Parts: sequence; C-alpha cells; structure tokens
Amino acid sequence: MQAEMKALEDKVMQIVQMCQHLRAENMQLRQQLAAAQNDSKRLGDKIQGAQTRLESLLERIPENQE
Repeated sequence: MQAEMKALEDKVMQIVQMCQHLRAENMQLRQQLAAAQNDSKRLGDKIQGAQTRLESLLERIPENQE
C-alpha cells in the first residue's frame, strides 16, 4: 500500500511539474506572439507610409505628352 501511495504521489508531482512548465511556456509564447504582432503592425504601418509616399511621387511625374 505504501509503495502504491508513493508511486501515485510521484505521478501527481510529475503532473504538477508538467503543468508549471506548460504554464511558463504558454506565458513565454504569449509574449512572443504579442511582440510578433507588434512588429507586424509596425512593419505594416511602414509599408503603408512608403506606399503613400510612392503614390504621391508618382502623381508628381508629368505624363509624357507628345
């Protein structure tokens, strides 16, 4: 009976440790995701700004009138 209780206790401890590890990993992944989303938004904003400037420059180019 004691051996069975010890084995059960060991398994429960393994599960607790695994849950703690998974929680920490999940938190890290959430932080990485948030950073990646921020980078994506920042790069998207830069692309939009470059596109707007390019369109403005293209409008200034005179059309070839022959």
